[in-house]
Amino acid sequence: MAKIVSLGSALQDIYLIDHDDFVGGVIPGEAKEEKEIFKSLEIGTKADIDRVLFETGGGGTNSAVTFARHGHEATFIGNIGRDSAGEAILACLDEEGIDSSYVYFAPHKKTGCSVILLDTKSGERTILTHRGASAKFDNLDPKDLEEIKPDFMYITSLRGDMKTLEKFLKKAKELGTKVMWNPGKLEIKEGKKLLSLLKYVEILIVNKKEAGEIVGGTNLQELLEKLKGYCPVVIITDGGMGAIATDGKEVIRAGLYEDCAVKDTTGAGDSFGSGFLAAYASGKSFENSLIFAAANSTSVVGKLGAKPGILTGKEKLHQMPIQNL
Repeated sequence: MAKIVSLGSALQDIYLIDHDDFVGGVIPGEAKEEKEIFKSLEIGTKADIDRVLFETGGGGTNSAVTFARHGHEATFIGNIGRDSAGEAILACLDEEGIDSSYVYFAPHKKTGCSVILLDTKSGERTILTHRGASAKFDNLDPKDLEEIKPDFMYITSLRGDMKTLEKFLKKAKELGTKVMWNPGKLEIKEGKKLLSLLKYVEILIVNKKEAGEIVGGTNLQELLEKLKGYCPVVIITDGGMGAIATDGKEVIRAGLYEDCAVKDTTGAGDSFGSGFLAAYASGKSFENSLIFAAANSTSVVGKLGAKPGILTGKEKLHQMPIQNL
């Protein structure tokens, strides 16, 4: 198995769950599926909900759990605060067997927190996020990688901090650590800078919209063709339409792993990307790594929370729609 570092955010997710009282209608003149809205909350009153659920989230910790459950030696690098939410995150890391010795306590900051309003009848959600300690990453030290000596580093959003990102990428290059990058929207906005950093990246994963913002275009194959000139392995996800990917040797169009009832899409992207790397770093073929990624994501969206549905890699997986282009 491999040593894998996850670099990114750590949050506490607080779910406020209700069966039928959250969703309140549609914006007049708009398509329902695009503009369904939550009911307004009257100031000064109390609103009853059916259930409260406390989970942990953030791309950094979500991916680390995937790697650890797969049997890899997982380490998380990121920021938390000295508070109960931070304690919950550390407890989760310890329970999963993830090295938390490189977690930083951001001074005078609370641990990041998301409040998720989830309507179980419709499956719709709205997320209110306070980034807290995960708002900035300039205090993190790339020299930590010298001690860890990871085989792979999985990077999620650093909130547009391209300087810190570049330092970690250069250190990874120096150490021979392979990098998989799942940039966030603030990194996507740094178009030219993002493209200049792809020379340090082994595996890039983005969704179709993000790919279009980076290189322009709307056709999946065209987007893949453009991006594969920047790094060896490229994966572009397309929601319910599946994904398209290349490792420079073959191009694969993958459909959905299975049609399932979606309970919560929180962590779906994290579970796909980290699921791919978990299998890939175990020596699985490119195609089988994509299958595990899809299965991991499918399992996660079938449960509440970003982590409960994460697979171990020991499950028996069935075939799924795969086309070699």
